[in-house]
Amino acid sequence: MLAGMKADAAIIGGTGIGSRLAELGRRSLCIPTPFGDLRGRLLEYEDRRLVLVERHAAGHRLPPHHVPYAAMGWGLAALGVRVCLSSAAVGSLRPDWPPGTLAACDSFLDLTGRQITRFSHQVQHTAMNRAMEAGRHLREAANELGEGIHDHAIYVGMDGPRYESTAEIEMLRRLGGDVVGMTASSEAVAMAESGIMYGCLAVVTNLGAGLSAMEPEHGEVAELMTVRGSLVVRILLKAADRALDRLSGPPDSED
Repeated sequence: MLAGMKADAAIIGGTGIGSRLAELGRRSLCIPTPFGDLRGRLLEYEDRRLVLVERHAAGHRLPPHHVPYAAMGWGLAALGVRVCLSSAAVGSLRPDWPPGTLAACDSFLDLTGRQITRFSHQVQHTAMNRAMEAGRHLREAANELGEGIHDHAIYVGMDGPRYESTAEIEMLRRLGGDVVGMTASSEAVAMAESGIMYGCLAVVTNLGAGLSAMEPEHGEVAELMTVRGSLVVRILLKAADRALDRLSGPPDSED
């Protein structure tokens, strides 16, 4: 670990966003953890030090089930990170949320089946009712930038890397999900276990199977995220700054 290295917040970029974040960061870092290495870049922004992480690694080479979620949580906590915000390309479970829709996730259903906990060898039960509480800062940041965003969204995490069947999409809709993805629910668990406030900005790239005549296709997902990428990065940076301001100031009525 880099001696004396500290950071205030972290931003995790997924499809189409991770590479943009990597271009912003100057100094690279690698933090060894019991769960693998956390790799990222440092960015000085508004008198803050941010850690920028490419979720799928450089070149988008890690599939969702191989992302080192526990290492990210452990490593960011070791750096002193207090808040972590992320982007996620998602499928919509709602016909009225078409591609391009933004939503601040405030809760999740984790159906991945992954065991990404950092507490495999001890009894440690972590509450998850506020695991996505930083979503409100994403909402506020988007509103400040004049961008429409849905205030509340239930994120359903699936293991991937395949897309869901028509029957699965119908099941997830009946369970109350709004969007479906393959990463953010695992990140939410990892960050909660590490004592880090977490929020996910969901960007709808396609309608779930059966809700559209079009089949989900990764190329089209990446293309839409590229189009929305600049705005997504601006929202994430502004939200990180707002969250740190709130954490440094007196408690407000939403805490």
